[in-house]
Amino acid sequence: MIASLEGTLVHNDTNSVIVNVGGIGFQLNISTYTLNQLEKIGSTVSLYTHLYLRTDNIALYGFASREELVLFKDLISVSGIGPKVALAMLSTLNPEQLVTAITSGNTELIVQVPGIGKKVASRLVVELKGKLQKEWGETTLQFKPANAEAVAALTGLGYSLREATQAISSIPDSAEMNLEEKIKLALQQLGAT
Repeated sequence: MIASLEGTLVHNDTNSVIVNVGGIGFQLNISTYTLNQLEKIGSTVSLYTHLYLRTDNIALYGFASREELVLFKDLISVSGIGPKVALAMLSTLNPEQLVTAITSGNTELIVQVPGIGKKVASRLVVELKGKLQKEWGETTLQFKPANAEAVAALTGLGYSLREATQAISSIPDSAEMNLEEKIKLALQQLGAT
């Protein structure tokens, strides 16, 4: 089993990289989150890996952190979630945001990931909530389900789910703040970046 690779990054694109290890180029499917953690072409990279074997498909998946790898394995353990959908989830939300959405039961946020419907989002919550709460403890973001409307409004304005979630998560929590005020503050946050 290939548990990790360390070598020279020779190519990258939006969903895969090639890492040269001792003269052999390994192609790894990666999330946008992992891609953003990597250095430039020619640098030495170290990635945790998961070898996916099926009769019709052999693929190697790479991850910047052990936590992302474990979350990927948890996701593909759920019926109806394959490695491509799990990678799409990790590309849309960073691991902490995804774990928070699942453990808080925020299916409205989860269904905004391409390829995820209400039924699969509910299954994710039911099957992984307890397990992820044990594994991640208190390290997740405090993303409230009440903010799902604000995230949906921002994605409706053309922001990515990741941008919208990060902007809403950075707003100070106030019970007195209405939806319009949250959106306004989030737009100011997004305009500042």
